[in-house]
Amino acid sequence: MKWEGNRESDNVEDRRSSGGGMPVFGGRSIGIGTIVIALLGGWALGINPLTILSLLSGGGVPTAQVQQAPAQRPPADDTMGRFVATVLADTEDVWQGVFREGGATYQEPRLVLFRGATPTACGTGQAAMGPFYCPADQKVYIDLGFYETLKSRLGAPGDFAQAYVIAHEVGHHVQHQLGISGKVDQMRGRVSQAEYNALSVRLELQADCFAGVWAHHAHNARQILEQGDVEEAMNAAAKIGDDALQRAGGGAVVPESFTHGSSAQRQRWFNNGLQNGNIKTCDTFSSRNL
Repeated sequence: MKWEGNRESDNVEDRRSSGGGMPVFGGRSIGIGTIVIALLGGWALGINPLTILSLLSGGGVPTAQVQQAPAQRPPADDTMGRFVATVLADTEDVWQGVFREGGATYQEPRLVLFRGATPTACGTGQAAMGPFYCPADQKVYIDLGFYETLKSRLGAPGDFAQAYVIAHEVGHHVQHQLGISGKVDQMRGRVSQAEYNALSVRLELQADCFAGVWAHHAHNARQILEQGDVEEAMNAAAKIGDDALQRAGGGAVVPESFTHGSSAQRQRWFNNGLQNGNIKTCDTFSSRNL
C-alpha cells in the first residue's frame, strides 16, 4: 500500500505513554480470567463484552476509571503510528467527498491509540477486544499490538490488511452518522438474541462494504493500492469471519451465534464496496442474499 508522504490526520490521540493497567468496573479490578469469560460470552451471545464485564464485577453501567496522560499525536519516528494517522486521513478525505455529494456534512471521528486498557464513553476498553468503535464518544480505539495478532495468530499479514481494519471501524462511524447503528441498537431487547445477532451481522457486513467503498475512492484519487493489497484485505476478512474464528477456537460452527458474518460474507461485501464505490450498494439490511 502506498501511503508514505500522504497527509496525516490531526484526529489521533496517542495514549500509549500513559501505560495500560487492569481496567476497573464499579471500583473493582477485573482479572484476565474474567476478561476471557466476557470475551467468549460476548462472542457467542452477541453481547457487548463491556456489559458482561460490568455484570461479572457486580456493577451497573460500565464506568472508566483508568487514569490517562493528556492525549498527544504519535511521535515522528513512530512508523506504525504515522501509518494509522495516514490511513485515518485518507478515510476522512473519502467520506467528506461522499457525504458532500449527498448534500451532507461528514463529522470526522477521532482515533485513539492505547496500550492495554483505556477509558471510553462505552466503558473501559481492553486490548484483548481488538479494535472497536464507541458511538457514545465517536472514537475508534486500537491497541497496535492487535496487528501482531492479526499477522501471527490469525494469519493475515500486510499493511493493507491493517488499513482494512481501520476502514471497517470508521465504517461503523459512518453508520452512526447516518443513523443506521442507532436503529439497530434500538432493537436490543425487543427481539430475540438470535434475531439481534442477525441484525448485528448485517451491521458488520455493511461496515465491511463501507471499507471497500473507501478503498475504491482512495485508489481512484491517490492510487494507493499495490499488487497483492486487495488479496491482503480479502484474506483478513476471511480470517476474522465468525465461522473461521469459531473453528480456530476449537468449537463447532454455530451460525445462529454469528455477530459479524462468515468469512465468505465478509469477503463478498468488502469486494462489493471495492468494485462499486457506492454506499447505496451496501444496503445489507434489504439484501436477501448476504
